[in-house]
Amino acid sequence: MPDTASSNLRTGGQILVDCLRLHGVDTVFCVPGESYLATLDAFHDVQDSINLVVCRQEGGVTNMADAWGKMTGKPGIAFVTRGPGATNASVGIHTAHQDSTPLILFVGQIARDMAEREAFQEVDYRRMFGEMTKWVAQIDNPARIPEMVSRAFHVATSGRPGPVVLALPEDMQTERADAVDGQRFHSAQANPGAADMEKFRDMLSTAKQPLVLAGGGGWTQEACNDLTAFAERNDLPVAVSFRRQDLIDNRHPNYAGVIGLGLNPKLKARLDETDLLIVLGPQLGEIVTGGYTYFSFPKPRQTFVHISAGVDELGKVYQADLGINSGMAEFCAAAKAMQPVKGSWAGQAATAHEDYMAFSTPPGMPGDVNYSEIVGWLSDNLPEDSIITNGAGNYTVWVHRFFRYKQYGTQLAPQSGAMGYGVPSGVSAGVRHRDRVVVSFSGDGCFQMNGQEIGTAVQQGVKVIFVVVNNGMYGTIRMHQERHYPGRVVATDLINPDFAALAEAHGALGQVVTETSQFPDAFERALNAGRASLIELRIDPDGITTRDTLSAIRQRALEARS
Repeated sequence: MPDTASSNLRTGGQILVDCLRLHGVDTVFCVPGESYLATLDAFHDVQDSINLVVCRQEGGVTNMADAWGKMTGKPGIAFVTRGPGATNASVGIHTAHQDSTPLILFVGQIARDMAEREAFQEVDYRRMFGEMTKWVAQIDNPARIPEMVSRAFHVATSGRPGPVVLALPEDMQTERADAVDGQRFHSAQANPGAADMEKFRDMLSTAKQPLVLAGGGGWTQEACNDLTAFAERNDLPVAVSFRRQDLIDNRHPNYAGVIGLGLNPKLKARLDETDLLIVLGPQLGEIVTGGYTYFSFPKPRQTFVHISAGVDELGKVYQADLGINSGMAEFCAAAKAMQPVKGSWAGQAATAHEDYMAFSTPPGMPGDVNYSEIVGWLSDNLPEDSIITNGAGNYTVWVHRFFRYKQYGTQLAPQSGAMGYGVPSGVSAGVRHRDRVVVSFSGDGCFQMNGQEIGTAVQQGVKVIFVVVNNGMYGTIRMHQERHYPGRVVATDLINPDFAALAEAHGALGQVVTETSQFPDAFERALNAGRASLIELRIDPDGITTRDTLSAIRQRALEARS
């Protein structure tokens, strides 16, 4: 019989919430469910220290938690119910996995004595989430909650960061146990060895056209500062990977641009010509490698140094001349401290930056709303610590090309390419940084996947400015459709709601912009609204990319077939 006189005797739900507080959690994203009612009840007693952000759909929950993990470097915490709640939540788990974001998802589960009977909403979460997480487990004994929660925090943040899922049987949460909570987690990262840094410096000293490619997860402000100092001391051009543009001030003379979708042709030429490619952090996946075409297999033609926080990434796709297992902060500190190399590449960084600046200057585009100029105006006029978020789709290429990020932690975007990320990440940023300007971009299709989270923004009292880029279609798919099946349009048109009216219905300010000149005043009204707001940009559907039109794409495809 348990010792009912113990001062530490608590329900599983109470132990869990106490452990979250121990590990420094002050914000939790959720959709409530009957499968974790006991834990919800425990949250009632800590409302002064944990903000429970109630969302509208579980995809919004995990997207917000992912954004939180990106902003803080600590696990974003999400709670959803079993079955449908968990399946809805899976999109954010996949994003956290591909984006290397620390996140912990707690899923309510059926009672322990109902397992393996296909009980109501029963799912085996080890099998469901196994391919997209660092660890999945079920807590069957409330006395083991401190152990398993501590492990979840350590696993999510150590090495290459990523998501963890813990299932919580309903009856376990009501069972009482006498548990010792332990101490707060401390993540662990590998450090580069002296021999690694010596070899790295030797390789750099013999290079003629070196290029740094920074990205991935696990960065900190200090790591970014050290990266910049390393680049300055060695006069190195620094490119960044897809949707990691805030690792270095884009105005810095060593910044060369982004290697991702809509790649600057001059940066692509520089990538081809480099004789020493220093890959610092990113996974060498499809987007960064141009569909695995930029580098030869199995060994890239370029001398190749790969630094990765996750040892499994080294040699995963391409064979490196030097592979270093190290955290980003640890490697950048060592690189900054390294004796500088005065190589033969003097002036190359400046040229690369000039190429970037020219490429990021807004051009004209079809229609009355020049989306390029609007993004450029925001880049020039927003406070430097403003946070820009977006989902996925062609509309994001304008943001990535024409907005110049000035500080670390100002870009929230899914490297996984998942639509529906823009609105939830904007809400998360607004909750985290209530004193900063947050601008959240969505396409018309992207917005409608999680646009209901505007209600969460209103409920939380955040002043996020949501920008909906409306061209009446799923633009990315239409672009590919016209390239491969010109003129055979199907399943890509959208009949949209009045987005401004929809925002007003939620209690936010709604506005529509139909001419470029209207935007500055509309943005000023949004900035001074004292509440969440939405600006709909109605753009010409022919302007499908920053460099091409739908009509031109169709014409070229038809000519190629004739």
